[in-house]
Amino acid sequence: MIVYDKKKVGKRIRKQRNALEISREQMAEHIGRVPRFCGDIERGKVGMSIETMLSICNLLKLSPNDILMDQESGVTNDETELIMAALHNCTEKQRKDALALLKLFLNAIQ
Repeated sequence: MIVYDKKKVGKRIRKQRNALEISREQMAEHIGRVPRFCGDIERGKVGMSIETMLSICNLLKLSPNDILMDQESGVTNDETELIMAALHNCTEKQRKDALALLKLFLNAIQ
């Protein structure tokens, strides 16, 4: 059974916003809401409309599934999540270049 856990959703939003170094005020401006409402979403005190969720997804470079679904099956550490957040902001060419550099680095340290 799928359950909408506002607290977990809010935690995922806050984590990604912080990883991207976006202030709550910047997020509020982007989605056309006040910072307090964004804080209430992040604390799980209120839900959000589909339009608000899609605006947040756009800003944070996440899919609705990333925000709504608990992706804990493959537990990752903070460093991995920071890398993933940084890659979400890159163009496809930049991601390919980052992958090539990572492969070179890993080969060099083996």
